[in-house]
Amino acid sequence: MLKTKTNDEKADTLLTKSLVPIIDLAHCGTEECPVRSVVNRVGQQLHKALSEKGLALLVNHGIADEKLKTAWDHLDDFVDLPTDVKEHYIRTGEDNHGYVSPGLECFDGKIPELRHAFNICTLNAKDLPEEPLPGFADHISTLAEDFKSLARFILQALAISFDIPQTFFLERHSHMLSGDHDNETTLRLLYYPPVIEEDENGKNEFIKGHCKYSYQRCVTNLPDFRPEYNPREDFNELDGDNNRIDELKQTTERRLPNGEMIRCGAHTDYGTFTLLAQDSEGGLEVKLTGTEKWQRLGHLPGAILVNCGEILTIWTQNRYLALPHRVVIPEQEHLRTRGRHSIAFFCHPDNLTLISPYDLPLPADVQDTTCKKTRKKSFKAAKEKVYNAYQLIQKRFRETYQNHYTS
Repeated sequence: MLKTKTNDEKADTLLTKSLVPIIDLAHCGTEECPVRSVVNRVGQQLHKALSEKGLALLVNHGIADEKLKTAWDHLDDFVDLPTDVKEHYIRTGEDNHGYVSPGLECFDGKIPELRHAFNICTLNAKDLPEEPLPGFADHISTLAEDFKSLARFILQALAISFDIPQTFFLERHSHMLSGDHDNETTLRLLYYPPVIEEDENGKNEFIKGHCKYSYQRCVTNLPDFRPEYNPREDFNELDGDNNRIDELKQTTERRLPNGEMIRCGAHTDYGTFTLLAQDSEGGLEVKLTGTEKWQRLGHLPGAILVNCGEILTIWTQNRYLALPHRVVIPEQEHLRTRGRHSIAFFCHPDNLTLISPYDLPLPADVQDTTCKKTRKKSFKAAKEKVYNAYQLIQKRFRETYQNHYTS
C-alpha cells in the first residue's frame, strides 16, 4: 500500500536539493528600454540554465501574485457557467483560442487530460467571456500583456546569449497575442479539479478539508459539500461517441506503478519557450536535460518557471532541449484533495517564421570540432525541408486533438 506523507514531511524535490537555477530579474528595465548589463547577465544565466537543465525559475519578474489569483478566480467562475454558455467560447479546432473541456486533450497518446483550460490567443473582447463574466476581458488582457512583456525581455536575453543581434528573436515573435492569426502564442488558464477518492461502495460522498486554492491553508477538517467536478458528467458532451466514453472511463484512475496518479501526461511544449506560474506545489515533475528520471520540481512562491520548447531545440541544434514534464497528483494527503491552478504562457514565433537549425551560429568551441563537417552538413541542410512555425505547431495540435479535431 502506498504510504502517504504527513503535513510535517516535506517532499523531496529539485528545489529542496538546490538543483533548480534561479534567475533574478530585478532592475531589468522595460522591454523598450532594458538595462543592458541586466540583459547580458540574464542571457548568460539563461544559457547555462537551459543548456544544462532545460529550465530555470525567474524571481522579481514584476507580475504580482494578486493578478494571478484573480485570473484563477475568473477561470473558476467560467467553469461554473452553464454548459450552453461555455459552448459559445469552446475551442473549435480552427485556431487554438477558446475553452477546452476535460478529456479532449491527449498529450502522451494514451491518457486524456481531465482538466479545464481556457486558451487566450487574442485579446479582442468579443472573443472573451466578458458578457457573462464582467471584468474577465480587462483583467486577462492586462495579465496577458504582463506575460508578453516578460517574454519579450527573455527573447532579448536569449539573443544576447547567442551573440546575435538583440532583436533577432523579437523580430520573429512580433505578432504575439495580436489577434490577427499570424502567431500562435497562447496564454492558458488551467484548473485541475481535486482528487475525488471513492469509498468502499464506489461513491464519492464528500471531500475532506477541501480548499478553493492549494496556496491556502485548510482551516477545518469538516466536509465541504460544494459540488465538485465529476469527469463522468463530461461523457454526456461526447455526442454518443461510445468508444471515446469507454476510453475515458478506463483511464480515470491513471495510476503509475508506484501508485501515484497522472493529472497531465508526459509531453514537451511545442514553441520557443514556456512561462509557467503555479498556485502551489502541485505535482509538476520533469526530466532534467541528460537524465531519464522523473523528479518533482517543488514550489517557490512567486517564481515563474521558464522551460525550453521544441522550436528552441531546433533553432539551437539540440543545445537547448525541450523539457519533458508531466503533472502527478501529490502523494501527501493534505495536497491530494486540493485542486491545482496554473497559468502558462506559450511563446511561439510568428507563423511564417522559417525554423531552421542553421539560423543561429554555433559557439566557438563547437565550431572547432565541426568545421570539417561543414560542407557535408550544408549539403544535408539543402536537402532537408524547412518548416515554418505554423506548420510545426499545427502538426503537434493534430496529434494532441487527433480524436476530436481535424485542423
